[in-house]
Amino acid sequence: MLYSIQHQTRFRYDAPVSESLMELRMQPRTEGRQRCLNFFVKVNPKVRVLQYRDHLGNHVHHFSAAPKHTQLLITTEATVEVAPADALPGFLPVAAWDELDRMLEREDHWEFLMPSDYALPTPLLLELSGQLDLRRREDPLTLVLELNRRLYELFDYAPKHTHVNSPIDHALADRKGVCQDFAHIFISLLRELRIPARYVSGYLYHSKQNKDRSADGSSHAWVEALLPQLGWIGLDPTNHLLAGERHIRTAIGRDYSDVPPTRGTFRGGAQSELDVLVRVKPTLAPEAEDPARELLFNSNPPVFGERIAPLEEVAIQQQQQQQQQ
Repeated sequence: MLYSIQHQTRFRYDAPVSESLMELRMQPRTEGRQRCLNFFVKVNPKVRVLQYRDHLGNHVHHFSAAPKHTQLLITTEATVEVAPADALPGFLPVAAWDELDRMLEREDHWEFLMPSDYALPTPLLLELSGQLDLRRREDPLTLVLELNRRLYELFDYAPKHTHVNSPIDHALADRKGVCQDFAHIFISLLRELRIPARYVSGYLYHSKQNKDRSADGSSHAWVEALLPQLGWIGLDPTNHLLAGERHIRTAIGRDYSDVPPTRGTFRGGAQSELDVLVRVKPTLAPEAEDPARELLFNSNPPVFGERIAPLEEVAIQQQQQQQQQ
């Protein structure tokens, strides 16, 4: 399936700010079943956008908007091809638990086994573990699929109930939240079982025939677990799905703190307001390469305005981040 993706982010400031520094993790990955055929970034005010790959292979675009401005508009566009996922077996042998332990002795997955900023054991998580009878039973695949279903059943989807920086206890206490919360809780449970688990940031294509709980018009998040014989498999506890042809992977990390779509700061005493719009739709063919268009999106020269005040003259504010729904 081919998808066209547009992701627009607008920061509005109630007073002019003199500089915005920003990182973006919005370019879909090319690996496995997924290929990113093209990707463009456009920023207003005009900037020069640079990029690098982080240690997990995520594409990171970054820029500095130096002239004074009262809004920052970031638009990304991508065309992505996603092939259907291979069917999973009905179960794995019980001996797969021992195979998993041997695999962990041979391979280095420590960062996906240790607690992280948003995925960590708490008293409320241990209480949920008891309710779920969390222990190594049946086989790894059967247990992981059961947890995916149980989280879907036990937690309500409630946009705006939590915030981008909410700890897992906020969702655990009320048994409701958004995909970001469900992913952190699921990752924490899997790591308690010594199953490597990572956070996946991306998009989910919604259509009328799919009865997804997650919100259309925003980015999405789910979980990948490493299992013997199968490798990394994607699970979406928000919608009780296996990650498949409708899931478009952008970045992977230990938790949300590694992969926010936008992260940055600005100089000034202003308050900021964030608006986000995401459109994911099928397309029949990738958009033709256009060097002029790529120049417009990726290589706008920096425009310098008034003198930037020294750091001690202004406040440095954290940009609002986008909660994944």
